[in-house]
Amino acid sequence: MNDLVHQHTALSDTDLEWLHLLVSEWQLLSDLSFADLVLWVPTRDGTRYVSVAQMRPNTGPTSYQDDMVGHLVPRGRRPLLDAALDEGRIVREGDPEWREEVPVRVESIPVRRDGRVLGVIARNTNLLTVRTPSRLELTYLQSASDLAQMIAAGAFPFPGQQVDMDASPRVGDGLIRLDAEGIVQYASPNGLSAYHRLGLASDLVGHHLGTTTAELAPSRGPVDEALVKVASGYAPREFEVECAGGVIQLRAIPLKPKGVRIGSLVLLRDVTELRRRERELITKDATIREIHHRVKNNLQTVAALLRLQARRMDSEQGREALNEAVRRVGSIAIVHETLSQNLDERVEFDEIADRVIAMVSEISPGKVTCRRIGRFGILDAEVATPLSMVLTEVLQNALEHAFALADHGTVEVSAVRGGSPTEGRLLITVTDDGRGLPEGFDPQQAGNLGLQIVRTLVEGELGGTFGMVPAPGRGTQVVLDLPVRADK
Repeated sequence: MNDLVHQHTALSDTDLEWLHLLVSEWQLLSDLSFADLVLWVPTRDGTRYVSVAQMRPNTGPTSYQDDMVGHLVPRGRRPLLDAALDEGRIVREGDPEWREEVPVRVESIPVRRDGRVLGVIARNTNLLTVRTPSRLELTYLQSASDLAQMIAAGAFPFPGQQVDMDASPRVGDGLIRLDAEGIVQYASPNGLSAYHRLGLASDLVGHHLGTTTAELAPSRGPVDEALVKVASGYAPREFEVECAGGVIQLRAIPLKPKGVRIGSLVLLRDVTELRRRERELITKDATIREIHHRVKNNLQTVAALLRLQARRMDSEQGREALNEAVRRVGSIAIVHETLSQNLDERVEFDEIADRVIAMVSEISPGKVTCRRIGRFGILDAEVATPLSMVLTEVLQNALEHAFALADHGTVEVSAVRGGSPTEGRLLITVTDDGRGLPEGFDPQQAGNLGLQIVRTLVEGELGGTFGMVPAPGRGTQVVLDLPVRADK
C-alpha cells in the first residue's frame, strides 16, 4: 500500500497512516457486512482511481476471485465511486452488477479524515446465497451500517487505537450488541457460550453487561466500577476477564454513527486454552533459564577447582595447561550466563566476544591491546558455545606466541555478517602485528592442542572453514568463515 500511495496519489504521510489504521480494522466491517472491501484512492491528477487494499469476508462468499490491489480505473467508469468521493456520502443506488454469472450489490463508503475525503471503500456483496436473514445476520448488518457511517464521518477507526487483528477477537468468535445504557440487545451463540464458561447460568439479553461481567469476575470487595464501565462499551478498549472457569478476551467498540453513542459492539473470544499454554511456555522458559544458570554455576565451580589445582602444581607446564583449561571452561560459562538471561535460545554474541577478549587479555605478556570491530550479531546457542571456545583459543594462541615478554602490539577481532536473507554467513578475522608464523608452519597439520580444538569445532561442529595466513604487512591473520542463520 505504501508503494501504491506514493507512486500514484498525492496523500501525505499522515493520510497514509490513517489508511493503515483503517486497513488494520476493516476486517470487522467486512465480516459484519458479509462483503468484500476494496479501498480506492484518487490518483494525483484526479483522472483515475487506484486500489490500494482489499479484504475478503470470513462470514460469506467472496465477490472477487482475483486480487484487485494495484488496479487502475478511469474516473467515470464507476459512478458510485465518483458520487461518494464528490459528495462525501454513502452511495447505495444502482442495480446489482453481474460478475461471472454472480449478482453483486455494490456500495461506496467515503473514507474521511479531518473533513477531507481520502478515498472510497467499495463494499461488494455476493447475492447468490442471499436468504431470509436471521437475528444474527440482521444484527451484523445493522452494526456494519453504523460502522460505515462512522467511517464516512471520520469517526472510525479510533485514533491511537492500533489493533492487532491476529490477537483481537473477531466477529465469528462472539458478538454482543449493547444499547446506549449498556443493556444487552443481542448475544451471538458463541458470545453466550463464552459467558457460560465464566459461570453465567442465565441468558444475557436484557441484562447490563458491565454489571454482569463484574459480578462474574472474582473480587474480594465491592463490584469493580472500572470493569463495569469498560464492559459497558463506553470507550474503545480491550480487556480480559478471568475466573475459575476460564478466560474471556473482550473488545468494546462504541457505535456513534451520527456523532452520539447509540450503543456498543463487544467482540469476545474464549482464550482459556491459549492462556493456559502461554503459562506453560512461561514456566518452560523459566526452567530453561534456570538450567543455564545452574550449568554456568557448575562450570564456574569447575574453573575454580582447576585454578586451585594449578596453584598447587610444581610444573610450570602443567600449571599453564590447567590455566588454559580454566579459560576454556570460562568461555562456555559466559555463553550459559547470557542464555540464562534470555527468553529464547539465541544470544547477542557481541557481548560474549567482548567478555572473552577481556578474559584472555589477562594473559597478555606485554603491552598488547585487544579490540573488536564489526558486529557478530545474534547467534543460536549451538553456534555461540563452540564459537566462544574457538575465539578463546585463537586469541590465547595469538597472545602467547605472537609477542615477546615486553612487546607492544595489537590484536584485532573483526566480524562481518553477510549472505542471503535466508542463509547468512559470518566472516571472522583475528589479526595480530606480532612476529608472524614460523618458517614452514602448516596450521592444518600443527599438533598444538589449541589449534586442534579450533579445527575440530570450526570444521566439524560449525560447518565452516579455518585458515591461518601471514597478515598484510606484519603478523598473523586467522580467518574463520561460518554459516549462520540470517540476522534479522
